[in-house]
Parts: sequence; C-alpha cells; structure tokens
Amino acid sequence: MASGTGVSFVYPFRIIITPRDNMGVEDIPVKRSDGRYDNVDFRKAVGHKFRPIKCAYNRRDVLLFANAIGVQADEKHFLYELHPRFAAFPTFPINLAFKQTDQDVFDFVARTTSEPVPGMPPFDAQRSVDGERGIEILRPIPTSSAGLDLEIHSKVVGAYDKGGAMISEQEHELIDIKTGTVYVKMTSTAFGMGQGGYGGPKGPSKPAIKMPARQPDAVHTYKTTPETALLYRLCGDYNPMHADDDCGKRAGFQGAILQGLGTWNIAAHGLLRGVAASDPTRFKAFGARFKSVVYPGDELETWIWKTTSDDGFDNYVFKTYCEKRW
Repeated sequence: MASGTGVSFVYPFRIIITPRDNMGVEDIPVKRSDGRYDNVDFRKAVGHKFRPIKCAYNRRDVLLFANAIGVQADEKHFLYELHPRFAAFPTFPINLAFKQTDQDVFDFVARTTSEPVPGMPPFDAQRSVDGERGIEILRPIPTSSAGLDLEIHSKVVGAYDKGGAMISEQEHELIDIKTGTVYVKMTSTAFGMGQGGYGGPKGPSKPAIKMPARQPDAVHTYKTTPETALLYRLCGDYNPMHADDDCGKRAGFQGAILQGLGTWNIAAHGLLRGVAASDPTRFKAFGARFKSVVYPGDELETWIWKTTSDDGFDNYVFKTYCEKRW
C-alpha cells in the first residue's frame, strides 16, 4: 500500500469455521423422483474445500473490464496499457472463477453447476442468485497473469436453510501457486431460491447496515445502456439471463437483467473515483449485499458516506439506488 491514508470499503460480516477435508459417498444428497433430495445435512457442508480453479488473463481482459464497469477517459491508467501507471482495477479478480483460462465464450450454466458438496443439494444455476460479494486486496493485482500460475482456492464457511432458500457462504483466495503469493481474498453468499425447506440451520441474522442520517459525502451517477450487460458479459459472466429476454422472463423478470456483479463493480468504481481520486493503491476492501434487480438502461446512483478512520484507512458505507424502482 502507498503511504498516507488509504480507503477501505468494507461490508463488516464474516463467519470463519474450521474446515473439513473428507467427503464420502454417504455424504452426498440423493435426488428423488419429485426433484427433492434425501440425505441432506447442511452441517456436513461447512469446511468443504472445492477443487482449485486454474485462471489466466491478459492485459486486454484488464482493459475490457475497466470499460465494462464505466471507467472514464480521465482514468486512463485503467484504460491504456502504455500509461506509466497502468493498473488493473482492484475488483478485476471477482470474475476469474467464471472466466478461468478461457479467451472464448463458454457454457455458463454448465460451468457454474456446482460440484458435489457434502450434505447439501446442488444449486440450480437457473434459480440461484448472488446474495453478497466481498473482496480484500492483499497485493496489487498484476496487469496480466503472464509468468504466474494462478488458482482460486475456495471453501464453504457457512451453509443454511431459510426454508424458502438454501444459502452457501464461501471464502476464496487468488493464489500464485508457484510462490504461494495470495493476491486477494474474496467472499460470496449464494441463494438457491426455492431450494431450501430441509429443516437445516437458519444461520445468523444479518441486519442491513444503517446509513447516516445526513447528506452523502459523495455521489456517483452512472447511466447504464441497453448494451451494458452485453459488454460486461465479455468479462466472463455469460449467463444467458443477461442477454436473452426470454431467459429473463422465465426466471420471473421483465426481460434480460444486468449482472449483479456488474452493478457491484460499477458501485466499486464510483467509490474509488469519488473519494480516492481513482488511485488503486488506496483500495483495501469492498463488499455489498444485493437487494434488487437492475435492468440495462437503468440509471444507478451511489450515495457514499465516510464513517471512521482507523489503521491508516478511511472507512465508507454506501448504497446504490436505481431511481426508477428503489
């Protein structure tokens, strides 16, 4: 990190539980003819480690990502590979588990169908959504993976049954296995809509962060276009729900929707631009809970409040609004 005050965008919830490594056939839920599962025990899922995911990227991927999240021409250090301060936007790694090593499109649904997890039914990719995402930057993100052997290592740290939905909380690390260098730590919470109801643990209650009762310290406005989701999907989020209106309607929406991580990254850019002069070295951590759907063409407005300063970092809370519906 650079000297002086940095910026930390933190969603302050995390659960860490000692992992388990063993999984036998007897631990895998079995699907019944009615589509439900036997042998479900959410407690067995906690600590499960997934197979490492190989990932690779080039400078073109870094440039594409910056364009897709709305980085502007006066932030050319994210947009021009010959800029003397050329850098990857700090949240760039969030899509690498989707992209992996591919430079072409791929079957998103097949790729995101989860591997077996002990005691937990598999998530239906067509009925599952992001609940929360977070990232912590440990070392600056390289502008390409050339010379590195990158893997994402993931594990389940919480598995819950809310009745109407099942929830999986996971932690992920982006590691260069040549050197053992960990670049980022990431967290995710997946909701399987209509996939709970097995009487499992409900998990802790997570109240929403209360926003200060005053005007925001900064506001970032970004008008998406009908093409925003189509551009962002080239970063690796090829779910057809973001390109095909019929797919979106089958999922209960008005049509194709903007990627949740697209909105998440647009907000991250708004914060870094709004309170840290777009300096990637000042970005420590960022996270958010997803509340509602955004459609391509909607205008997003992010309200930002400074809360505290500690350990050399400024802490902020924020809320991103979609003016039409929220």
